[in-house]
Amino acid sequence: MPSPIYLDYNATTPIAPEVLDAMLPYLREHFGNPSSSHALGRRALRAVDEARSQVASLIGARPQEIVFTGCATESNNLALLGVARALQARTHKGHLVVSAVEHPAVMEPALLLRQQGWELSVVPVDGFGQVRARDVAAALRHDTALVSVMHANNEVGTLQPIGEIAALTRPRGIVLHTDAAQSVGKAIVDVETLGVDLLSLAGHKFHAPKGIGALFVRQGTLIQPVHAGAGQEGGLRPGTENVAAIVGLGAAAALALSRRADDEKRLRELRDRLHAGLAAGVPGLVLNGHPLDRLPNTLHVSFPGVAGRDLLRELDGAVAASLGSACHAAVSGVLETMGVDAARARGAVRLSVGRMTTEGETSAAAEALVAAWITLRSASR
Repeated sequence: MPSPIYLDYNATTPIAPEVLDAMLPYLREHFGNPSSSHALGRRALRAVDEARSQVASLIGARPQEIVFTGCATESNNLALLGVARALQARTHKGHLVVSAVEHPAVMEPALLLRQQGWELSVVPVDGFGQVRARDVAAALRHDTALVSVMHANNEVGTLQPIGEIAALTRPRGIVLHTDAAQSVGKAIVDVETLGVDLLSLAGHKFHAPKGIGALFVRQGTLIQPVHAGAGQEGGLRPGTENVAAIVGLGAAAALALSRRADDEKRLRELRDRLHAGLAAGVPGLVLNGHPLDRLPNTLHVSFPGVAGRDLLRELDGAVAASLGSACHAAVSGVLETMGVDAARARGAVRLSVGRMTTEGETSAAAEALVAAWITLRSASR
């Protein structure tokens, strides 16, 4: 059986060949512990340090500001819970702000903090799924300690005005975190331009292996570890480093940086080609998310008169796509939060292209999606 056309790059990406090649020596002969003082340990430590520099270069940070973690979920938990622990101990501030469209990896730690006595404000989004800076400003209080707003929505792809939000938080000394798991490696992400104090990323979203992520921690940011152990990763993330995965993350970061301009342009062209093919064959197709301020690879659309779940089932084996976040069993509340009506939300499908996607695949996928939509519409009449 031929493999389906893969249009679910927002869920995960295949490991790039260059990344796998970089990792293999650290799965075979270079197996030392970076904390060991002998030659094998020193070799592993050099590899970790090089990867730290590569990740830092991708996002415009300094190497010492990169903390390796197991995934973006861990990075988000360390960001919110670690800052809350540090700030509550020193300043007793107890108010945080998040957006209504955050991934569970941010929303759940925020809700946990609320259970622990913190006050939580949830800022709404507009019909494009975009946070308005003025709503963040209205939510800020004298005791606000932390604001967390994702850089790009994982479902509809809308980019958030993080720079505008930073202009509000920085003068007040409020820590700003952004979950950039979906944007790093697909769009330009620069911590200085964004003005953030903390930024989370995930390797498997840009052709590194699963099980490796990082947290950017701006120098001087008050944060404490959430796990007890030894002093790895500047004392913020105890445990023996996963050297091979870290090397893979570094290689993926270097590859993304070298190809960034070309990749972004090509992804946008493929996305728009797919959109045009669908719009030509599906009257009433509706784009969800911002038409301009969105990820270059993400196309979230609603097919009229059918359920997105049924459409994907009809396509099984031909096209691999999703309804939304891979971390939800069903469509999340993002569209509801945007004010999308039930019928439109019911027909929603997320299509995300990637580096390995070809023009031929986008054309074939559009034809398959249109044919499946026509079949379902005919059956319902």
